[in-house]
Amino acid sequence: MISPMARVIRKQPNSRMCLVCGLKNGAGLHASFYEVDGGELVALFTPREEHQGYPGRLHGGVVTAMLDETVGRAVMGSHEQDFWAVTVEFTTAFRKPVPLNAELRVVGRVVRQDGRVFEGSGELLLPDGGVAATGAGKYLRLPLSRIADFDTDAQEWRVNALPTDPDEIPVPPPKPVAQ
Repeated sequence: MISPMARVIRKQPNSRMCLVCGLKNGAGLHASFYEVDGGELVALFTPREEHQGYPGRLHGGVVTAMLDETVGRAVMGSHEQDFWAVTVEFTTAFRKPVPLNAELRVVGRVVRQDGRVFEGSGELLLPDGGVAATGAGKYLRLPLSRIADFDTDAQEWRVNALPTDPDEIPVPPPKPVAQ
């Protein structure tokens, strides 16, 4: 059930301590985010034992956090980097157990935009391409200065190119964006 390949257009930045993307957060997920052709965003991460709920299974809150972060970051590919997304509401539907110690993909996209408000959806995909969870949310685009006192240098907010960064990633066919 592996999906067709999508070409990576750009890698998004990571930070120092974010739970999802922080590269120096020992308990973090260390996720990498890639904008792909078709206008979607793909996150790659490998959950570890400290991320479990039930033994051998990823905690549902972590599943939701990954979906929310990926969908919220999807707007960064279509707008200037000075604006970030603040979650207004988010729902998750769980379909299958999510294993630990396996590379997982989360695909997110913007499905509707109206000024500063946008809606998005996403899927957490298992290694075989099966959908383990889906999520949908509503977000508010705000300048970073209105969200947090964020020093990009101190937070090490930058793209960290790795030799293992993919040129292509398997993703389901893109869904249309409503205006």
